[in-house]
Amino acid sequence: MTDNRITRRQLALAASAAAAGMFPIRVRAQQNYPSRPVRFILPFAAAGVADITARLAAEKLGDKLGQRFVVENQPGPGGIAAARGVLSQAPDGYTIGLVTNGTSISAAIYKALPFDPVKEFATISTIGAFDLVFATNVDSDLKTFDDFIKGARARPGTLNVGTINVGGTQNLAGELFKASAGLNFQIIPYRGTPDVIVALMRNDVQLMVDFYAPMKATLVDKKIHAVATTGRSARRSLPTCRPSRRRAFPDTRWCRGTVCLPRAAPPRRSSSS
Repeated sequence: MTDNRITRRQLALAASAAAAGMFPIRVRAQQNYPSRPVRFILPFAAAGVADITARLAAEKLGDKLGQRFVVENQPGPGGIAAARGVLSQAPDGYTIGLVTNGTSISAAIYKALPFDPVKEFATISTIGAFDLVFATNVDSDLKTFDDFIKGARARPGTLNVGTINVGGTQNLAGELFKASAGLNFQIIPYRGTPDVIVALMRNDVQLMVDFYAPMKATLVDKKIHAVATTGRSARRSLPTCRPSRRRAFPDTRWCRGTVCLPRAAPPRRSSSS
């Protein structure tokens, strides 16, 4: 029987060639790979940083490799639905997935996952690393990160911070901020970033924590106000936003997205060997 598996190195070379603007390459395991559309499964909802980044990567890969890379959003607790969607397919390069530090978080907070992210996924390439942005309502009297900290200390338990779902990177960042600063505020989880933005604009939450990409349009339109970033330096695009590491928040990079595919099972030995 013909072996149709594609190796990590072959797919990584194809992805790297596309990302670098090189010509599409042919891999020996499958001539003219990809010869049909490739599914790209994400464990997150649409319009978040993972979705935006994956769609940009998918578009570039499709342009360079001559086949569509179709992004599928399969959000759910622990990334379980998306992991099953990837791992249930053959390791032939036609179903790939995205794992992030959220996968590591899930492995830590769940007693047991129905998959092993280390043993069952073969990583191909990191496609992004991101810093978090903190923002307030544009009409709020909380104009700086320090304003929020002072407000939380003056009115313990009354301010709300919006993040995506419990266990997500943004949610964990909110919890770490709360603990490291010794503050008392409520963390309100939402299904996706658009919901968090709406809550901030309605003043249901007084601070939100998320990544820049899904917040960009609302920030540019000046509907919300960026007050801090976990980055090591200020962004030119966010003149009001300052690094938060000296303002009761640890200095760290918060998210990496890595493309993966099912790890190929080792070849079976014949009974005669």
